[in-house]
Amino acid sequence: MTALLRLRLDIGYDGAGFAGWARQPDQRTVQGIIEDALARLLRLDPPPVLTVAGRTDAGVHARGQVAHVVVPVASYSMVNGTMPRRLAGLLPPDVRVWRVTVAPEGFDARFSALSRRYAYSVCDDPVGVDPLRRHDVLWHPRPLDLDRMNAAAALMVGEHDFAAYCRKREGATTIRELLRFDWHREDPYGVKDRTEGRVLRSAAPQRGVAVATVEADAFCHSMVRALVGAMLVVGDGRRDVDWPSKVLAARTRDSAVNVAPAHGLSLEEIRYPLAENLARRAQETRRVRTLSPGATTQG
Repeated sequence: MTALLRLRLDIGYDGAGFAGWARQPDQRTVQGIIEDALARLLRLDPPPVLTVAGRTDAGVHARGQVAHVVVPVASYSMVNGTMPRRLAGLLPPDVRVWRVTVAPEGFDARFSALSRRYAYSVCDDPVGVDPLRRHDVLWHPRPLDLDRMNAAAALMVGEHDFAAYCRKREGATTIRELLRFDWHREDPYGVKDRTEGRVLRSAAPQRGVAVATVEADAFCHSMVRALVGAMLVVGDGRRDVDWPSKVLAARTRDSAVNVAPAHGLSLEEIRYPLAENLARRAQETRRVRTLSPGATTQG
């Protein structure tokens, strides 16, 4: 019997050139590209299958994606300690595998996760987005009031049925626990000079980049982008602050909720419990969720 080993992969990618994460026939996908590179490196046929923490849609980026893969011990032994460097020579420049480690006992990239954290970037500068950021920042031509957006976002935090903000899948629950949802402005002048402590000012500072931080135990399909879309119409004054929470309470899709475009979204981080709690977390996550006693559909 072949001895097998489970590996954890930490991954980043620019989603612009991919038809999403999941392998699809005749489509360029992140999963397909990485699996094919692993097959070449480890000399495996068919390619090993990746299990990912969070499937991303076409155009969505990632800095902190996590996946696991099961491979023969003998294949891994040939490249132990050199996998990220050797994969860099096989992968295209829009996807990187930052780290490859032997997964702890009980680790499952998808089911062991405690939470996923996304960032969504929007520019409301009236003249548009910095051309160097056009692939990862959405331009919203109306000025945004972040105080209004943060007030609306706070009403969404907690455990709710997010059916109004998800694309329903047969047999799947839309109950999620939104752990964090808030907005902040980026420093318009970039970073400080580490040697002199002064701010390095750009000749053309980007005055209007607002970033949403959205963290939940899990997300259903299109949930983050639908939430962002609802906040944008609050921020520019077209809807009242309590409108998104009223939509949430209705538990049905509202045609007034526009799903924000994919390119402003990036998966930033997957959090996991301590090693001794990984298997238990995976078992808990596999259960079909219902609303906890006392939980409501409003924030």
